[in-house]
Amino acid sequence: MKVMIRRSPEAGLSIYVPKKDLEEPIVETQYESLWGGWIRIANGWILDLPEMAAETQLPITVNARKRGDEEA
Repeated sequence: MKVMIRRSPEAGLSIYVPKKDLEEPIVETQYESLWGGWIRIANGWILDLPEMAAETQLPITVNARKRGDEEA
């Protein structure tokens, strides 16, 4: 699914899913660089992000894959 990731001063990293009209803060990441691992958002979803350079500029729209109910 297409998602937009951005950084805001008040919320830190957040994600927006246009098809669901959902915006949630990112509460946990597998890797500090964000890319190539999973992220957990405030509603409990776990999304796999693509490999990208650590210095990738935000905001950015990427294709992410939602995981099932398995634990990360």
